[in-house]
Amino acid sequence: MPRAQIDERYLDSSYYIAPNDQVGREAFAVIREAMRGKDMVALGRIVLAKRERVIALQPWENGLLGTTLRYAYEVRNAAEYFDEIPATKVPKDMLQLAEHILDSKAGDFDPASFVDHYEEAVVEMLKHKQAGAPVSKQKATQPASNVVNLMDALKRSIAAEKGAAKPAGKKGKSKPEDLRKQPQFKFAIAGGKTKQPKTAAAPATKAKSKRKSA
Repeated sequence: MPRAQIDERYLDSSYYIAPNDQVGREAFAVIREAMRGKDMVALGRIVLAKRERVIALQPWENGLLGTTLRYAYEVRNAAEYFDEIPATKVPKDMLQLAEHILDSKAGDFDPASFVDHYEEAVVEMLKHKQAGAPVSKQKATQPASNVVNLMDALKRSIAAEKGAAKPAGKKGKSKPEDLRKQPQFKFAIAGGKTKQPKTAAAPATKAKSKRKSA
């Protein structure tokens, strides 16, 4: 089937698939290149963790990428959440300001720039405890008010962007700032016993949840 027909909400976990012997490599390559030329994926069934799953196979460099798919009952109907949102006519000047902000923040996707700040904070706290150092007890920050003038917020964002702009005379598009240096929301760690972090090989996929997908 065409790859474009698969709704992204049904995508689950991904796996690299390669031939395990010399005999099967030619057949593997023929099927891979045939699918690549037609931009098609193959659907099959596989048993993982004592459960039968549907898997989509697609060409990926010199191998195949297998992506397990969620069943229809695992994906919630978006209409249950979005139907009550009223249609809103966006003012032109507000839309232009928002588009300007998007253009000024545009960059390239780099997964290496993402970092789990919460996990880092937990590990750092555990190191302090193991060293016998006192742990800082910071109170949770009070949530900001939900009442906000969007136009004023957009203007403040543009003003802040101009203030942080590079001095004149330097040409070329600036490189997006490393997201690890960007300010992040911090949340207090409340109650419970903290487990020691475990060192293990990082899997290509996350553990599956039995709950339905949002």
